[in-house]
Amino acid sequence: MITLDDLRFVDALSRTGSLSAAARALNVTPPALSMRLKRLESELGVRLVVRSSRSMRFTNEGESLVLEAQVLVKRLEALPRTLNIDNGDLVGPLKIVAPLGFGRTYIAPIVAQFSELHPAVLPELRLSDNPWRANEGADVVIHIGEMKDSSWVAHLLARNERWVCASPKYLSARGTPAHPRELQEHSCLTVQENAEDVTLWHFRKKSSAAPRKRSESVRISPVLKCNDGEVVRNWAIKGLGCVLRSEWDATPLIKQGRLQRILQGWEFQSADVMALVPEKREISVRVDRFVKFLKKQFARRDPWK
Repeated sequence: MITLDDLRFVDALSRTGSLSAAARALNVTPPALSMRLKRLESELGVRLVVRSSRSMRFTNEGESLVLEAQVLVKRLEALPRTLNIDNGDLVGPLKIVAPLGFGRTYIAPIVAQFSELHPAVLPELRLSDNPWRANEGADVVIHIGEMKDSSWVAHLLARNERWVCASPKYLSARGTPAHPRELQEHSCLTVQENAEDVTLWHFRKKSSAAPRKRSESVRISPVLKCNDGEVVRNWAIKGLGCVLRSEWDATPLIKQGRLQRILQGWEFQSADVMALVPEKREISVRVDRFVKFLKKQFARRDPWK
């Protein structure tokens, strides 16, 4: 007999493309899913998946089962909405992925508030130094920076500039850069979170009578780098160099006098905070309500000013 868990497994396998990825999305082990697949094929008497060392594809019978599973799972997930439409109750799992530092500081408290308001919702918050790498099966991904995947719909939560900062101790010892090119003579710190080129910093003059001089690109040579933004920020606080940090992270430290913003006449590419939801998946009421709740919380005030 095919169960709801079987249908969810088939749906997850079709979306992720591998047993290991489907296992992460369903929060189970790959061997458990491998056994489930064998049991399903045995019960149905057909081969559902053809696997090689490098790829996996569904057979014709498997594709037919995927289509049925997607329809049935969608209907079952919509059932609580149908039954609770009058009293507004929300029911079911809600998987959220967010960056480590930002998620810990701003998203975790909002998830807790949402859970208190809707106790039948079961949130799972996953914090990652690379949310895109951990977005398999996610209902909502909190993303900071440029949007590069058109298969997700972006909901703006907050504007967020990026500033070059250094500690008063460092600036007292080394001087304060007056132009982006002067950063090449200073110690710089970088956060290496993905494959992007983090040593080429692009600036734009806020106002200039000479349009050709409005932009400036500087190749810095970092003296220290790390994939953890909090580590790099702490290095800057200790006076080890200049760092490029998001406004949300730098503002409290600037107010405390632990960091100082430099090159204020120049702008760096902003890194707005967005809530992303999959474009091709029908959004459940709980996901829609959570995104609206996020927007409301961030709209009440600029959280870092």
